[in-house]
Amino acid sequence: MAATGDAAPDFTAPLANGDIEEFTLSERLEDEAPIVLAFFPGAFTGVCTTEMCTFQDRLAAFNDLDAAVYGVSRDSPFTLNEFREQNGLEFGLISDYNKEIVDEYDLSMDFADLGVHGVAKRSVFVVDGDGQIAYSWVSDDPGVEPDYDEVEAAVEDLS
Repeated sequence: MAATGDAAPDFTAPLANGDIEEFTLSERLEDEAPIVLAFFPGAFTGVCTTEMCTFQDRLAAFNDLDAAVYGVSRDSPFTLNEFREQNGLEFGLISDYNKEIVDEYDLSMDFADLGVHGVAKRSVFVVDGDGQIAYSWVSDDPGVEPDYDEVEAAVEDLS
């Protein structure tokens, strides 16, 4: 599993930001580091919506620290654009519809009783300008949200 101190696995995936464009982590790090990657199991679900809206509520603080925030889920980019619009999210959402990023970061989890397999564990990674993971938090319980103050403090430590 990707962890603090590791090189962040690089990836290229669709970015839902109103339009759909290509997102490559290593390229974005050149201008946007540090980058917060907030993985969530699925759009339009209770805790996931709360989490993404909380990051939106704190977006100004991350912007003040010259950090970029991105959500990451297995949803399609079309679903993620609708999720962004309905929740007023001003940051982009990365679509890992092929499960490549979830696998690279070793974050796959199942909701076997619902017949849902291979979604992302709720987790947060802060990646610095050198591509290193400066902070990581991973939950095996999808009902638990990250400590947003802790994430912000990790970004502030890189300033």
